[in-house]
Amino acid sequence: MTAQTESAEDRPAGEPDGLSRRHALGLLGTAGAGAAATGLLGAGAAQAAPLAAPALHLTADASGASPVQGLHLTFGADPRTQMTVSWITDGPVTKPVVHYGTLEHGSGSKAVARTVTYVDGTSGRTVYVHHARLDRLAPDTDYLYLATHEGATPDSGTFRTAPRGRKPVTFTSFGDQSAPQVTWSAAGTVALDANSTPATKDIVTGIEQVAPLFHLLNGDLCYANLDVDRVRTWNNFFTNNTRSARFRPWMPAAGNHEIEKANGPLGLGAYQAYFSLPSTETDPELAGLWYAFTAGSVRVIVLQNDDNCLQDGGDVYISGYSGGRQLAFLEKELKAARSSKDVDWVVVAMHQVMISSSDANGADLGLREKYGPLFDRYGVDLVLCGHEHNYERSLAVRGVVTGSETLTPNPVSQATDDIDADLGTVHMVLGGGGVSGTTNQNFFKDGTGKVITAVSATAGSNGKRTPTYVKEQAVWMGVRDTDHPYGFAAFTVDPGRHPGDTTRMHVTYYNVNKPHGELSVFENFTLHRKRSDGHGH
Repeated sequence: MTAQTESAEDRPAGEPDGLSRRHALGLLGTAGAGAAATGLLGAGAAQAAPLAAPALHLTADASGASPVQGLHLTFGADPRTQMTVSWITDGPVTKPVVHYGTLEHGSGSKAVARTVTYVDGTSGRTVYVHHARLDRLAPDTDYLYLATHEGATPDSGTFRTAPRGRKPVTFTSFGDQSAPQVTWSAAGTVALDANSTPATKDIVTGIEQVAPLFHLLNGDLCYANLDVDRVRTWNNFFTNNTRSARFRPWMPAAGNHEIEKANGPLGLGAYQAYFSLPSTETDPELAGLWYAFTAGSVRVIVLQNDDNCLQDGGDVYISGYSGGRQLAFLEKELKAARSSKDVDWVVVAMHQVMISSSDANGADLGLREKYGPLFDRYGVDLVLCGHEHNYERSLAVRGVVTGSETLTPNPVSQATDDIDADLGTVHMVLGGGGVSGTTNQNFFKDGTGKVITAVSATAGSNGKRTPTYVKEQAVWMGVRDTDHPYGFAAFTVDPGRHPGDTTRMHVTYYNVNKPHGELSVFENFTLHRKRSDGHGH
């Protein structure tokens, strides 16, 4: 993977300072984003946009430039003041740039994008991804932006920055999505992207109905590693998700299907090129694989579990690749979060699971051994996963059942509707993002689960290390959805009213239903805990 950075010029010669309200509206009109403008302006203001407002000046000799594709957002290190706008092109481009501003104040700015490339290891194709970081934004503020490069029609979107301090925040989460488009098979005939279903598209519409501040995508994004044309599958993924990801950050965790043969030393080169994430890792091989950010009073920690799990699930077996660096990061983040008087909720997003009562992949002993003591010591509130293609959640757990060889999580409460998060951690498996191979029909019916406790030293006939499974009594079992394969969770934080007050996180799990993709509520529950800014903290 090779990074290329353009010079960070402030603005082209002759361009007026700022992005005026009139100019911004004209640009949005040029990009066909009237709907985006309407959300900020109201219908009347949007209709008043001048039809002949000036657009970006495109040079005549740059015709035929690759268009802006797959527009998507990610938070910077400080979601209150930083956002990254990213897009893809089929070839190199000149002067990739984002213009942005607020309509309310008639002001704007410009951010020059850096271009990152990777060469797909199976096709030899070079992919170009452009990342423009927007800095010095105002918290809790709506922005509009336009992404372009020389010779291209701009594409556009809007976003809202995270609030400063304790404010209500809503976010959503699911994993295991895939991409709902067709591709070419090895024989040259039309085929579906691996694991594609209509739900892969419908769930994006569902996220937009909730309209969260941000979305957590818990691994196995598009399953490109299973397709003949991996680049096309990634393009299909972004074409589908830009309907939401241009309006709110989609913050991903890399799962086992992001590990692609011959794409970088860990197989994660494509993932690392497509997403610009607030990583603190100084080793380029590890950049973006784990990171953390704060929105309101919620600290989100995103992990890459193939480093710490036992199961062999990618194109390459990379267990242990960080040499403990990810675990050190995790403990540092957890300790800082729990010592902060500004953070009430600690949420971990990752792919493989520590709980499962489905006869599918199973829970992973490696994660229980490495993560469990840290989650207990620092009181993690929620663990959001994918990997199993179903929905279930645990009771609040802390510690392990005495004498269990599988380190079975120990339930500390039987509550399922209103849960005291100070008592223990709730694990949620949210693997119904659209993938075809669903596992909700595979739940064990006898109150048990299975756990991977070891893998073979070498690969078996299927190219994977053979797992050893041990059954356990799933005493941690809380709620399962046996009837519906697809859905996502929405989380809304009520921060409380005064220092030391009770703060609540209201959780809704939505089914995305066949055949038309309409939403229905499967369940609601609430977590509560004391705010960290009380006198006894």
